[in-house]
Amino acid sequence: MILDTNALSALVARDANLIHLLEESPRVAVTLISLGEYEFGMLGSLRKKELGKWLDAFLERAEVLSADRQTLPHYAAIRQELKDAGTPIPANDVWIAALVRQHRMPLVSRDVHFDQVKQLKRLSW
Repeated sequence: MILDTNALSALVARDANLIHLLEESPRVAVTLISLGEYEFGMLGSLRKKELGKWLDAFLERAEVLSADRQTLPHYAAIRQELKDAGTPIPANDVWIAALVRQHRMPLVSRDVHFDQVKQLKRLSW
């Protein structure tokens, strides 16, 4: 499973439903894009130090997925499909969707706009 940014936030909040969902997965990953969004969110937090420690511990056991040359055709195809359908999504989420397709893993997110992306399985909690 690939965790979106809102899943990271729910995980740090110890959301029991999300934890139960993750227990069923042999592989937990996060994209570099979501990590960037999460780091940005931490900048304005009063709990920045605590959240940073949590993130460091999480990253010791989670896989981090980065875009590479194999991601590019997925990104381009998704962006074109969404444009043709008239259903654009935020730019960062196109990159996340491209990594989801590339790695053929489900995405754990509460963002329903991911449902517009073909060949993407979104799991919520």
